Amino acid sequence: MQRFNLARLSAVISAALVSALSLSLTFSGPVFADTHEVVIAYQDMVVPWRYAQASGAVEKATGYKVTFRKLDSGADVIRALASGSVQLGEAGSSPIAAGLSQGVDISLFWILDNINDAEALVARNGSGVNSLADLKGKKIGVPYVSTSHFHTLVALKNAGVNPADVQILNLRPAEVAAAWSRGNIDAAYIWDPVLAKVKQNGRVLITSGEVAKRTGEATFDGFVVSRKFASANPEFVTHFVKVLAEADADYRANHAAWSVGSPQVEGVAKESGANPKDVPASLALYAFPTLAQQASSAWLGGGAQAGAAKSLLATAAFLKTQGTIQTVLPDYSIGVDPEFVQRALAH
Repeated sequence: MQRFNLARLSAVISAALVSALSLSLTFSGPVFADTHEVVIAYQDMVVPWRYAQASGAVEKATGYKVTFRKLDSGADVIRALASGSVQLGEAGSSPIAAGLSQGVDISLFWILDNINDAEALVARNGSGVNSLADLKGKKIGVPYVSTSHFHTLVALKNAGVNPADVQILNLRPAEVAAAWSRGNIDAAYIWDPVLAKVKQNGRVLITSGEVAKRTGEATFDGFVVSRKFASANPEFVTHFVKVLAEADADYRANHAAWSVGSPQVEGVAKESGANPKDVPASLALYAFPTLAQQASSAWLGGGAQAGAAKSLLATAAFLKTQGTIQTVLPDYSIGVDPEFVQRALAH
């Protein structure tokens, strides 16, 4: 089911960029400087920040009117940022790399999570798939241009399986769940809450943490922002980073309290769509970098040597070999901005 592919993404982004240029010639001054309103795109990842989202922490910390818009994939988020319909959004390292390669005017300012074992390739019971080698000729459901798509290709290549010999179907998370229930796919590379569902009658072949250990190609989820919005609203972005950091810090320090029935888990489940009983185990699969770690060269600091910049470069290079994107930038640190984590650390 090819409902959104890179050719379409490129066309939509190009059209959005032309539209944005036309608007910039028509209107002068930052569009969002005085409105104190913002639209934030998010997905269904099970992360501590969902509790802050549910509790209205962003509105309380910033005084802005915040509209949250749930989208189905990172590719959808990048398209929305390119069109200007959202100002901040969550996306995986793969769609972020694709967006920057296409010239979308965004910057990565926060590492939402190190994906680690929170994404996995699972074979459906009864599919006859017991190893990566068994995937030849089989159907895998995966959201295109996602971190899962990237690691699907990396895992197959590392196992000596030509991706061209596998039927990789472009399915959004909800579509993966539906296809899995109907028995229309043999495997899926996906994240929670769908991952928890497919595990119930499937076998994990490999996780993203294991792919990273075997190949050195790590993946992450991040928050990106329109550069125009960030330039006009630096205090908002700084306070937003503090909200994100506080949610992660509370989970790291008190993860035992994030149990079924707690307001934290209920909030995460409400915003992500996950089953509350699955939330504690899902959260444990991720790693959440501290403010200091985010500002360091391990992630956002250090220019071209920043961990995030190097990961985006490696991701883009791999996507180009697969024909997913046409251009690889020489340095992805142009799309990595440590300013706001540094400001949050200083206050």
